[in-house]
Amino acid sequence: MLIEPTMEKLRTLKLNALATAWEKQQGDPSVAELSFDERLALLVDVEVLHRDNARLTKVLRDAKLRLSNACVEDVDYPPTRHLDRAVMRQLATCRWVKDHRSILVTGPTGTGKTYVACALAQQACRQGYKAVYKRVTRLFEELTLARADGSYGRLLDRFAKVDVLVLDDWGLAAIPPASRHDLLEVIDDRTGTRSTIVTSQLPVKLWHDHIGDPTVADAILDRLLNSAHRLELKGPSRRKPEGEGEVTP
Repeated sequence: MLIEPTMEKLRTLKLNALATAWEKQQGDPSVAELSFDERLALLVDVEVLHRDNARLTKVLRDAKLRLSNACVEDVDYPPTRHLDRAVMRQLATCRWVKDHRSILVTGPTGTGKTYVACALAQQACRQGYKAVYKRVTRLFEELTLARADGSYGRLLDRFAKVDVLVLDDWGLAAIPPASRHDLLEVIDDRTGTRSTIVTSQLPVKLWHDHIGDPTVADAILDRLLNSAHRLELKGPSRRKPEGEGEVTP
């Protein structure tokens, strides 16, 4: 029998899932009724599924989504929320990522903006794209530190290349003057080539004043708002009384 040498070669080739599945086939009498092609197809399917799951696990780990378990299937649609189920179904296809369009999610605190943003980013990861989650204040801190230690260009390059960048909690604090230009760099690098999701308690009409510098504000909003999908959530807070800031889907 050449089972053991073959198993070793499969593992050397890093076909571990296929090797394990083949070993199980040896002890399953029902498999003997299948043709060679059918057995091979089953083994290949196992290996492909294993690799897809491993890739997704890594992509989600790298994304560092604030709500890692958020998914589009769990989003609910009470009338008071003003979230259109048909629009979410369309966004779940991730055509907006392929077309390099942005999504702006606005609404009062507790309406589930972060959940919706993370669910859409997770859906993009499931369809083969890469995502990164950042709270806007943390983004500014990282860029300031990067400018000081000489890694500014590399950090900008990283943000420029990721398929979906989630910018959460836009508008919670005033934007420092230097950070306005940092934000413009990030948005400009992504315009027409990548997709961005922004969540904010501020209505979009107030974003220009929030940025502070009219010239920079014009440049940022021209790039960010052009052809963006807008989700304006409404209704009462969805935060669970017993949770520390936890919001229902």
